Amino acid sequence: MKKLILFLITLIPVLALAQESSVIQELDSKTEQYTKIAMQIWENPELGYLESESSALHQQTLSEAGFEVKAGVAGIPTAFVAEFGSGKPVIGIMAEFDALPGVSQKASPFREAVVEGGAGHACGHHLFGTASVAAGVAVKNWLDANGGQGTIRVYGTPAEEGGGGKVYMARAGLMDDVDVMLHWHPGSRNNAGANSSLANISTKFRFYGVASHAAAAPERGKSALDGVEAMNFMVNLMREHVPQETRMHYVITRGGEAPNVVPAFAESYHYVRHPDVKVVKEIFQKMVAAAEGAAKGTQTTMEYEIINGVYNLLPNETLARVMHKNLEIIGGVQYSEEDKKFAEELIKSYPDLSINPAEDAMKIDPFMVRETGTGGSTDVGDVSWLVPTAGLGVATWVPGTSAHTWQAVAAGGTPIGAKGMMVAAKTLALTALDVIKNPEIATKANEELNRRRGAGFNYEALVGDREAPLDYRK
Repeated sequence: MKKLILFLITLIPVLALAQESSVIQELDSKTEQYTKIAMQIWENPELGYLESESSALHQQTLSEAGFEVKAGVAGIPTAFVAEFGSGKPVIGIMAEFDALPGVSQKASPFREAVVEGGAGHACGHHLFGTASVAAGVAVKNWLDANGGQGTIRVYGTPAEEGGGGKVYMARAGLMDDVDVMLHWHPGSRNNAGANSSLANISTKFRFYGVASHAAAAPERGKSALDGVEAMNFMVNLMREHVPQETRMHYVITRGGEAPNVVPAFAESYHYVRHPDVKVVKEIFQKMVAAAEGAAKGTQTTMEYEIINGVYNLLPNETLARVMHKNLEIIGGVQYSEEDKKFAEELIKSYPDLSINPAEDAMKIDPFMVRETGTGGSTDVGDVSWLVPTAGLGVATWVPGTSAHTWQAVAAGGTPIGAKGMMVAAKTLALTALDVIKNPEIATKANEELNRRRGAGFNYEALVGDREAPLDYRK
């Protein structure tokens, strides 16, 4: 009997490895299928809240795989939740699929737009959504085959690029019973550290004046553009008096129609970011005060609309270490000779960088915990304050590539992007299986979440009670 017990104990890791191998093999066998889906979305880039065909394609894939799909959730036509299984743990995988305006590009190492001024997947969300769907289906099939206990959900989350789709889904309570949430993002490196990001509030300030002939009767006019410019001047002065980690940037979206008409309407679009959501709120109130002062000084009226507001990412080291371990098992992105030729030609468009793209695409960054966010913002932040959340970045772009560039669009339409997508799918699937087989991971991750956000935390969306801005890209 003792020999039998010892044999079974030694057999458990072998069986676990075999289960992992079966999931990896399944995803390998479906690489062509998922690449076709991703490229179909890449060829038809859709902006935030307008991703009807992209969302429908993912929903169809999940439905045909045996998921129960609920579409149009949280009052957002392109948002969905697909679910399979029952009981705990409940594991969510987030899927994005929106494109960016003005970055249309062919799968070419040279600047070649498909449509001048058209949209493009410069943040790789065609790969993001597809890898998440692929991982969800692989986990579903494992549960089906092994009779495992647990629930797998794929969250179709629209409009990450400034529309805050996840914020409205989180506010609607769609993630309240989730034990862990997983995500990933295309990038130029492979990493799965416990990272943070910048909290952000983005707002449109609208000024209203009185139109008049700018030469014949300027005294009768009240320039809304003066209001915008006065506000922007004061906001720029604020830069000296905010914490150095703060980022403030804006564009004037409406400045008037003609020079000889005093503008009756003008609008500016502002972002304020900081690693701490509390600081973002404080600086935003100063920005509002500047707008109010500008309106008073120019004898115009002002109103503002918060378009988007997202929390900083709350790192979860417990879950991130599991994700990192699985990324190391899968490894980085392996280039073919054709991939190498593409990458070497593409990097000629970069500043002088000392990189070997094929080698760098294979590397896995060391595990790190970054408590303070830098760079950009994401609506994943809100989710991370409600559910233990972990993510990874994969080199779907040629190393050295920046997000939101034509070079990112180009690589995302090649086998380089597709290979990185499958690295992400496998890593997500293995991480989900770890949580299913070891529910204590979710327990420890939730303990860490509660410790990090502090006692008495109460989530309040930065967007308030407004509805999702479904027309923000129109």
